Amino acid sequence: MHINSKHWFISFSLFFVSTLLFSNQVFAYTQAEIDTFDNEPPIVKDLLERASVLESDENNAENNNESAWKAANLYCEAARYGSAEGVYRLGMLYAFGRGVPANRDYAANLFGIASTHGHYEAQKMLETIEIKTNDTPLCVLEAVEPERASVHQYNESQGSPAIDAYVAKLPKSKRWVVDLVDTIADWYKVDSKLVLSIITAESNFKVSAKSNKNANGLMQIIPATAERFNVKNAYNASQNIKGGVAYLRWLLSYFRGDVTLTVAAYNAGEGAVDRYKGVPPYKETRAYVKKVLGLYQSKRHDYDASITDASPVLKKVSTK
Repeated sequence: MHINSKHWFISFSLFFVSTLLFSNQVFAYTQAEIDTFDNEPPIVKDLLERASVLESDENNAENNNESAWKAANLYCEAARYGSAEGVYRLGMLYAFGRGVPANRDYAANLFGIASTHGHYEAQKMLETIEIKTNDTPLCVLEAVEPERASVHQYNESQGSPAIDAYVAKLPKSKRWVVDLVDTIADWYKVDSKLVLSIITAESNFKVSAKSNKNANGLMQIIPATAERFNVKNAYNASQNIKGGVAYLRWLLSYFRGDVTLTVAAYNAGEGAVDRYKGVPPYKETRAYVKKVLGLYQSKRHDYDASITDASPVLKKVSTK
């Protein structure tokens, strides 16, 4: 791959391909990673493998920013060797501000490079956000270190004091999830406070959470939802949040900003809400809605009506 910044054309999106298997805290590569790495030259394969191990600290280490920055160094080097996978993964670090400062233009450019060289995940997800830019991190072009990310602080705002108070008491080992939520929620135009309220109710910020109904990860993604929103590994925090937020964005459009119906549907499915013409009479769902609304403390949310048609429940109400 020849990198020429003058000809980079970009569309942008969210997707994370690094994975962590939570079995006795032992890191292991997924089969997809093994297949990808095996197709690289030995020197690039070594760089990607080392970086992937460092990225596992995103989920279980207090100094995850330092580890992510070291991974960024390795991805920069892989990118200079012409690795589309290295370029893509570096873009993900800039997309989420992990180890390096969050930079949409850098991330967009790197996604574009990976996409034009046939990177499947980049091509699959490019429709999320479209940006055209020629900006690129210098470390891709020269053998220099990337800049380091600064330490982010949770930004409290008016309207959701309950979830603000809960997040303020989170242990340091869980607070990195808040930064990740802020980034992804911002790109999907979903209030991060709503997402954090959902995560609190679903998993209490436990990345490896698994329910007896086969719901997995931070936002308890079931297999059908994972397939619907292109989540390859529900135990990867970035993928899980992306899938959960994408689903919330769809539900907010479907229920035209009605948070009560949206939250009920997140728990029981939009079909159940349509069938019962409101919050289903399930004990679990009603308790779930009460908990989330108690944290979020708002019953309305902005929505994009172009995403999907309105729920028939709302249509029936509007014609009465």
